[in-house]
Amino acid sequence: MIKLNNLISKTTINNIYEAARVEEVISDFISLKKAGSNFKGLSPFSQEKTPSFMVSPAKQIWKDFSSGKGGNVVAFLMEHEGFSYPEALKYLAKKYNIEIEEFKKTPEEQIKFDLKESIYIVLNFSNEFYINNLINSDKGKSIGISYLNSRGFTEESINKFGLGLSFNEKKGFTDHAINEGYDITHLEKSGLTIKEGIQGFDRFKNRIMFPIKSISGRVLGYGARIMTNSKKVAKYINSPESEVYQKSKVLYGLFESKSFIIKEDNCYLVEGYTDVIQLHQKGIKNVVSSSGTALSSHQIMLLKRLTENITIIFDRDKAGINAAIRGIDLILEHGMNVRVCKLLEGEDPDSLARKHSLDFIEDYIKHNSHDFINFKASLLAIDYENEPTKKAEVINNIVKSISLVKDIIKRELYVQTCSKIMKISEDSIFKTLSQIRQNKENKLRNKNTKPFNLIKNQSLKEDSIDELYELEKKIITILILYGQKTETFNESILIFSEENDEIIEKNKYVNSKVYEKIFLDLQQDEIEFANKEFRDLFDVLMTEYQINGFISIEKIVPTLSKELSEVVSSIILQDEKHLLHKWDKKSIYVKLPSENVSVMVTETILSLRKLLVNKKIESLQENIKTKNNKRVLEDVMGYYQLRRIVSSKLNRVL
Repeated sequence: MIKLNNLISKTTINNIYEAARVEEVISDFISLKKAGSNFKGLSPFSQEKTPSFMVSPAKQIWKDFSSGKGGNVVAFLMEHEGFSYPEALKYLAKKYNIEIEEFKKTPEEQIKFDLKESIYIVLNFSNEFYINNLINSDKGKSIGISYLNSRGFTEESINKFGLGLSFNEKKGFTDHAINEGYDITHLEKSGLTIKEGIQGFDRFKNRIMFPIKSISGRVLGYGARIMTNSKKVAKYINSPESEVYQKSKVLYGLFESKSFIIKEDNCYLVEGYTDVIQLHQKGIKNVVSSSGTALSSHQIMLLKRLTENITIIFDRDKAGINAAIRGIDLILEHGMNVRVCKLLEGEDPDSLARKHSLDFIEDYIKHNSHDFINFKASLLAIDYENEPTKKAEVINNIVKSISLVKDIIKRELYVQTCSKIMKISEDSIFKTLSQIRQNKENKLRNKNTKPFNLIKNQSLKEDSIDELYELEKKIITILILYGQKTETFNESILIFSEENDEIIEKNKYVNSKVYEKIFLDLQQDEIEFANKEFRDLFDVLMTEYQINGFISIEKIVPTLSKELSEVVSSIILQDEKHLLHKWDKKSIYVKLPSENVSVMVTETILSLRKLLVNKKIESLQENIKTKNNKRVLEDVMGYYQLRRIVSSKLNRVL
């Protein structure tokens, strides 16, 4: 049985699904009215005046006809609240008072789990401490509240974002926490205390505390700002990375903004904490911050769970512009749409929000947000008109970004735009694009030299090959469930016999990790997954295995796209009878999971090889019909021989 985020058991998951009522859960978020046997309400995912959001108590499903979204109660929480699958389950368990049953942890797992939970508890305690300093003390009101009010922060925003204050005391928080029974080790591990011998002192003092939260609202760390304009000390001090806080995997304001991002189907990306809060209190609530760090793939994947559209609003200084340029290509690589809003000279989102009305800001963003081509062209080509070499560099930079766009139609439209703006022919741009793609393919091709090539799976139509889909799914299932297990595999090797002057086949038993066996076998045959989701998931799993030697589903799932997360969840929860249903009729031979894992791995790989060989033979035979090619005939005969070998091995396994 696979471990799933805090090791939730399948029994608990079943109990949650049995108890949860879709109409009850959705009613907590939107107003529903009775409509016959169903319920109806306004869509939470779009702006509409006529209700098109339907809930069926009988079927326990919902459907939003304005956006096309729909599903069960868990799907709603994932869509509306931006929860991961495990987070949605936990929410429902809490709502319906269902005790979460967990798998038995190893001593090492228990120690790690206890440490993380202890850090979370300490951080929550610290947040309450800093809030109390700010809100309920005379010193906090006179110093902290006065400063925040002078910066335009409202009481509502201060409370909503949980802002606090650290006093100008060396050990104020540390001593208070120890007196309350908290361990100095956990205080240090949380990043709140700097240990000095057996004692410690506060990391943060005399600063406004901005709590950095996870998407589910747990405090992970802090950004701490001074209340003066002194250049002798750092304006911001951030929490160090810990067991719970990795800055590249967190976006400030995401917890407060996630539902608005989903509803608007767009996310504004800014640089700082104050940018987020000022825009939020002005009425623009679908906004998050990278907190001064370079935008990362993990952060983009968090946003991709909520929307496909990002608008970057960075400061107009050199650092802000460079950050925007770096972010553009990374966003495009993840298949998302990106626009950039250029602010007025000397302006930043914070000052824009404080100086102007909501109508002005919305109008300004609307008319000053440009696609990445217009942004790069206006930014980079301003002084290059009469310098062909530099202009060529700019064009190549833009075309490189265009090459990252996965949608063919979008890519062609961007080519047209680039052609008009840069005054260069579309043919030249297409040739450059082709060259870029060819270079990428060559790099991938040269990365690994394989003995023989069965077939490139991408050339196969995914929707027409059920057998291939099921086999690829089975490989992913094995990797998730058994990848880190060590098994004994019966490997056949070819040996030259000097006695008989011939090549003979011998069997050798080899101990290997399951993921290593699968990876090497697929590499050997140059087999690539036809299904994109499986292909992407295979890369994620292999990366984790190769780095750590194991996978942690509770860590992986939150980083995945919604589509991949659903694939993993379905694999974990899928009943064995569905996994094995009528596979034998498709020549796909799979044994029960309780049987030998090595056999299951071997037969799945062999079945995949046999299927691909058959496809190759069919393809070559079509060529023979159109042209009498001796080389093609020889290839067909070679693949016939290969098929016999694979079939023989498969029969022996079975």
